[in-house]
Amino acid sequence: MVNNLLSAWSTVGSVLLAILILLVMITIHELGHYLAGKILQFKIDEFSIGFGPALYKRRSKKTGEVFALRLIPLGGYCAFAGEDGLEEPPEPAPPEPFAETAQTQNAPAMSEGKAEQTVHPPEPALPAEGEGPPTEQEKAHWFVNRKPWQRIIVLAAGALMNYLLAVVLIIICFFAFGQTMVAVYEAEPTAIPAAYCLQDRDILLEAEGRSLYLTTDVAKALNGKKEGERVSFRISRLFTNEAGESYREEMDVEVQLRADVVVENSADFSSVWRALGIRYEETEEGGSYLLASAAYRFGFWETLGRSFVYSFKIAGSIFQILGELFTGKLGLSVLGGPVSTIAITSQVAGSSLRGFLEIAGYIGVNLAVFNLLPIPALDGSKIVFTVIEWIRGKPVNRKVEAIIHFAGLVLLLGFAVLVDILQFV
Repeated sequence: MVNNLLSAWSTVGSVLLAILILLVMITIHELGHYLAGKILQFKIDEFSIGFGPALYKRRSKKTGEVFALRLIPLGGYCAFAGEDGLEEPPEPAPPEPFAETAQTQNAPAMSEGKAEQTVHPPEPALPAEGEGPPTEQEKAHWFVNRKPWQRIIVLAAGALMNYLLAVVLIIICFFAFGQTMVAVYEAEPTAIPAAYCLQDRDILLEAEGRSLYLTTDVAKALNGKKEGERVSFRISRLFTNEAGESYREEMDVEVQLRADVVVENSADFSSVWRALGIRYEETEEGGSYLLASAAYRFGFWETLGRSFVYSFKIAGSIFQILGELFTGKLGLSVLGGPVSTIAITSQVAGSSLRGFLEIAGYIGVNLAVFNLLPIPALDGSKIVFTVIEWIRGKPVNRKVEAIIHFAGLVLLLGFAVLVDILQFV
């Protein structure tokens, strides 16, 4: 009973940790928009963390900006004044006719030769900032009234902040724990001479002279090669000295492939592991190759450089997956929606601090790239419309653009639900 309770609390904690990662990443994204907007003097109405009813709200007396913390912690937004260009400034109310007071009505007639007294109506109270009709000065700071290049900077700033945070997390992870590399957990016995085989606990560092970062890098290095060919690898191999102490040594080896390598898509690695002689273990769920992941430390400057290259590799893998989806090489079942993302994130982030940093960095790069895609409702699409306006010298019809973005948002939400459903079908 106690164990079940502890397990349940552990699961809840991991899920909350995953939600926290997503919330921080989205907040950082919106903060990028906000900071760029402030620097370029855009008028900002509200900066909100979360969606739904406000749990906390405060308005700045100086700028009129609203800062809010809302109930649903799965998003956030930075609302710019005049962002969609559809705002119609309210017409000022007509002045009320001046009504004479009783004292004025009953006053005796002024005698000749004396200056006629005039009664002035009271001065109207000035509206607070953000209330009443916007002034021309305020409208000059509205989003759609700013120069296209300024809007593009503000729109791209969210993705840039996501990427910068992701790189910082990756750098911290690589320096603190080392880079996670593909490793052999157990190799399949073979008649091929041991000098041309991978061994148990080998860590793969390079293939065909190219550094390895992701599993897809191994597949790209071997794809199209035939059984019997030899492929050069740089590995870290485990040795034991006479005193029984274990140590590792980097070395170059030639690995003779045990099968042809044909990689159909970025989710198909079975021919790669079979060719490298990784042992396959049958299980009730269908079986798997006995691989492992191992943290490996590099030198200071190499670690720093590999951190940036790793982030680029993650971004590149996103475009590769999208390309394979459009060409039909991959099915939608390989994707995950919000539920799947939280499930995987909670599993990895809850395993260790290294897992937390890795998955947070991975999500950060994903958010940066995804938001810059030219999909309606995303920043990338808004940038495209702004570039079109810049070239044409006038904007696309604002109402048409708003409809396109709304339709894109609906389709994105529907797509997210669909890919989650496919995970359970």
